[in-house]
Amino acid sequence: MRSIIAASVLAWASIAHAFVPTTSFGMAPVKSATALNVAIDTSDIKNGLTVEIDGEPYKVLNFSIMKQARGAAKTTIKFKNLMRGNTIENTYRSGEKFQTAQIDKSNHVFTYEDGNSFFFMDSQTFDEVPVDANVVESADLIAEGMEVMLVFFKDKVIECVLPKNAIYTVTETGPNAGAGKDKPAVLSSGATISVPGYVEVGETIRIDTEKREFLGRAS
Repeated sequence: MRSIIAASVLAWASIAHAFVPTTSFGMAPVKSATALNVAIDTSDIKNGLTVEIDGEPYKVLNFSIMKQARGAAKTTIKFKNLMRGNTIENTYRSGEKFQTAQIDKSNHVFTYEDGNSFFFMDSQTFDEVPVDANVVESADLIAEGMEVMLVFFKDKVIECVLPKNAIYTVTETGPNAGAGKDKPAVLSSGATISVPGYVEVGETIRIDTEKREFLGRAS
């Protein structure tokens, strides 16, 4: 039964426009991986890089370099543990070594939610992948048929990346607060964001999913 649902969703996703996101990684199948255990140092650190510390993947959220009058510079890095969800901040001497994490990425289509799990279908193999709800950030912005990128570490999904820009239908709005003022709007995915007063129910709009901000009308 689930295979039938998955096949129907894939067919639907190829023609639907109201829910399908505009994405930098596109609708074409994508599979990629970082090199295994590549040695880097503090000069290679950048936002979004994933390193392996004590056998777990940590994503660089931000970093700063403090130069000293005497001695080597120090780099302070804020990490997010992609398995546990917690953040840590450590300071390292210039030149300290790290190991990159083996990260695999592939496109999947969201099919349905059941309890504490979200289910996605591999765009190439049609295999169904369950993902714990704790891994899915901004879950209220995921719409049926939306293509996302799942990030795997040692065969476990550790991150669900939504397309940066996506299109939704406005299903409900609050009262107009006056010229130049925003109002709340409920999207087809169930999320609520602020939109300009001129946006009406039934319109399709483009949203920045990272900032949860209105970008403009879709048509």
